[in-house]
Amino acid sequence: MKVSVMTVFSGSVFTMDVEGKATFAFEAKNFREAFELCKEDWVRDDLSAITSNGLPLCSSTAKLTVRRADEAEIAIYRKAAIQAQTEDLVLAYLVNLD
Repeated sequence: MKVSVMTVFSGSVFTMDVEGKATFAFEAKNFREAFELCKEDWVRDDLSAITSNGLPLCSSTAKLTVRRADEAEIAIYRKAAIQAQTEDLVLAYLVNLD
């Protein structure tokens, strides 16, 4: 008998854009909760430390915005969330990371 672990998606999937570029997808209960992530210091710190093509994903002055994820971004997020097998916040990066 095969037992599968089911991940429950309880919110909507949003995308964090850095200077207009889709950077990662994540789940939040609503737009207000998603937008709060833009204000979190740890998000900017992490994005400043992570690089893509040798460049940081974010600068200290970069504009961070959120929007509802499109279908392709939702699929990337759901795959990452299932693989993560965690109750914690999952960030599914939409850019190639170094």
